[in-house]
Amino acid sequence: MGMDIAGAQGVDAKALYRQHCAVCHGEQRTGAMGPALLPESLTRIRPAEVLEVITHGRVATQMPGFAQQLSATELSALAAFIRTPVVPTPRWGDEDIRASRVFHPAPAADPAKPLWTADPMNLFVVVEGGDHHISLLDGDKFEVITRFPSRFALHGGPKFTPDGRYVFFGSRDGWITKYDLWRLRVVAEVRAGLNMRNVAVSGDGQWVMAANYLPHSVVLFDADLNLKKTYPAATLDGKQTSRVSAVYDATPRQSFVVALKDIPELWEISYSPKAEPIYDGLVHDYKMGESIAKPGFLGVRRTPLDEPLDDFFFDQSYRHALGATRPKTGDGAATAQVVNLDVRRKIADLPIAGMPHLGSGITFAWKDSTVLASPNLKDGAIDVIDMKTWEPVGTVPTPGPGFFMRSHENTPYAWTDSMMSPKARDTMTIIDKATLKPVATVREPGKTLAHIEFTKDGRYALASVWEMDGALIVYDAATFKEVRRLPMSKPVGKYNVWNKITRSEGTSH
Repeated sequence: MGMDIAGAQGVDAKALYRQHCAVCHGEQRTGAMGPALLPESLTRIRPAEVLEVITHGRVATQMPGFAQQLSATELSALAAFIRTPVVPTPRWGDEDIRASRVFHPAPAADPAKPLWTADPMNLFVVVEGGDHHISLLDGDKFEVITRFPSRFALHGGPKFTPDGRYVFFGSRDGWITKYDLWRLRVVAEVRAGLNMRNVAVSGDGQWVMAANYLPHSVVLFDADLNLKKTYPAATLDGKQTSRVSAVYDATPRQSFVVALKDIPELWEISYSPKAEPIYDGLVHDYKMGESIAKPGFLGVRRTPLDEPLDDFFFDQSYRHALGATRPKTGDGAATAQVVNLDVRRKIADLPIAGMPHLGSGITFAWKDSTVLASPNLKDGAIDVIDMKTWEPVGTVPTPGPGFFMRSHENTPYAWTDSMMSPKARDTMTIIDKATLKPVATVREPGKTLAHIEFTKDGRYALASVWEMDGALIVYDAATFKEVRRLPMSKPVGKYNVWNKITRSEGTSH
């Protein structure tokens, strides 16, 4: 896509966009009936795929192909144009957020019970990225209860309310959807931003928080997606702003923890009405009144860091956030660190080589300690770290770099993919948690096999054949034998209600 936007033959791509695309995707490419077409939203879609969609359309959607109307040069110019920044940068303020909200009240006399007979704690929500749908799966019978359309390109795992009834989805375009798993209906939707990383739901089910790349903000909603507060992602003096890497709920702390991608700070925002007041700035003794206290409830408590965090997860005590920083240059080294959320400072560097994907890290009991293991986006090896000493205790070889790792309290094994490897993307490695050695592999030759999740009891492991004509494969977690296969359209992730709401040690939070 090396051509300039006007194109080699003087094509006015901006005019083409206005003529053919703006009605569905918005004048500023921020999305309308169709998804946003911003560089931030398209980072995970290959240029060739963008060109293919413009040329031939997208099946089962309202996106037509333009092969008959536009020349190859015009198609290429359009594909290049939508990967360039919008100037000036589009805005999305509180009034836009409020105006975007849609709420569907429950029908009169709607009973508060499921429309189906499955175990509500052993449901799986399956995100099918191929055609942007969600399947709700009975985790005992492995049968699909219902299938419904989702927003374009869901990003970050869905989050459940503590009773398991409602699930919140976040899309890369900034939409949050609240869905009632019992009554099988959308309750509310709101657009928190133009490009969003993920959402988190508070442990009491009262609050929902969104982390945005565009605009630079964190946005707080109540459980029905009414806007409550927008936090500009900025330094205390407001001079520098940042994309937001991620937000996660820390239930035992009654707080959200927020990582900023461009500013070396970790934020903690308490939703406890009894939260301690916050003293920003240099305070020798707050009793002397050198700093005016800010309310702790829904206030930002800042932890300064040496390096910003790209992604992170918690230890089981939720006293520590374990985060990774992407290298600033292509040949640079990634770093990983441990931040103590109580003393609010970094207490250790994590000795992990390569590029750990700590957002998908897991912890498990090992000998007389607890260890951390994380997939690695760069190396075909997983470093296992003792969480008492923060020292490595072993390295597990895998056939190539992976993105997801999962286990369960009731299984002796951890499963990890190698989906980032051109040669081993079809292989999942099964690791003995006691010996920290690989004991088996399962393969789907020539396909991408990724993202594992367990049933509530840990007896079965579900993996995704990450292809347009893909499948969900159910394995016996003890024998590694395939027991069921369900056709799915690129099932990018699957999430078990029980494992998520109980914060199972084998799953990401």
